Amino acid sequence: MKRFLLLAAFLANCFIGCALSAVVGVPPAAGCIAVNAIAAAPLFNVPCLRAGIYVEIWTGEQIKAFREDVKNLGWLAAIPSYDQYVRPGIGNEADIIHLVTVGADPEVLINNTTYPIAIVALPDGDKAISLDKYQTTATPVTDDELHAISYDKMSSVVERHTQAVNETKYVKALHALAPQTHSEKTPVLKTTGATAPEGGRKMLIRADIITLKKAFDKIKCPVKGRILVLCPDHIADLLAGEQKFAEQYYNYTTGKIANLYGFEVYEFTACPYFTQPVAGQTPAPATKVPYGAIPGETDTQASVAFFAPRMFKATGTTTTYPTQAEATMQQHLYNVRHYFVTLPKKQEAIGAIYSAAA
Repeated sequence: MKRFLLLAAFLANCFIGCALSAVVGVPPAAGCIAVNAIAAAPLFNVPCLRAGIYVEIWTGEQIKAFREDVKNLGWLAAIPSYDQYVRPGIGNEADIIHLVTVGADPEVLINNTTYPIAIVALPDGDKAISLDKYQTTATPVTDDELHAISYDKMSSVVERHTQAVNETKYVKALHALAPQTHSEKTPVLKTTGATAPEGGRKMLIRADIITLKKAFDKIKCPVKGRILVLCPDHIADLLAGEQKFAEQYYNYTTGKIANLYGFEVYEFTACPYFTQPVAGQTPAPATKVPYGAIPGETDTQASVAFFAPRMFKATGTTTTYPTQAEATMQQHLYNVRHYFVTLPKKQEAIGAIYSAAA
């Protein structure tokens, strides 16, 4: 390996020497000898000339961590953006959005014969929502790194901070769109299929999605705008048990999964978890595991459904904190602060299906 690197360095230096000799008007051999002599001299430490020292010169490829393709999150794109309503500035009123909570609808009278007609006020209220603040820890980048490596280290650091914030805020967004527990307007249902091959849970079947559809129909939720985000277990269940779903699973033109029973269907690997009732105890509804908490052994991941027009997302201030290299440490620092929130406007028209214990 060492011989190969030395040969590669020698050939690279010869190429550079030939190019320089053509510019200054000397024989190519002289240019080759001169460049290789400079590279060999201990006084000089030029990465492009001493390629045997910095192997990164010959690779330069970055092996990055797995990330969700956040640019193609169709379920998030379907949610209305309220960026324009975020209050900018500094202080207590910065990065806050104000929604109007509308009161009850007026009663409709049919063939009324009683006068005067009753007067019923419809009070509205202000609902102030603070955007979540996302901050990254500072990353150091030394001058030595910037000098030695073959790729733009600072750009790579900036990209990784951006991706880390995006991935975190989208996971929290879907968690916020899932109900806390079951109610008429926030149905939390359990799967009813056969036991999964890995055991421990019941598989999702089409009948479960139909039951969820009925729950949304019951609260008179409009059909257009219903979104269903399937977790990995439930995607696998449908692929294994539903030949028709497997055939229509992916649309190579639009990049989205085929619709099911009025729901626009998407998938996401980081869906929230639910804690289900313990067998033998007093029946109780399943509850959502808090964001950031580690799921227990009996907690199972859930698919999430919502009516997109009743949800909202808002992006606030983004501030980056790059520092110049200081004298003693000779390193740069970089981190970022970003404000973002996704929430239901009201606790209604959101639902979930969790994997029931087998």
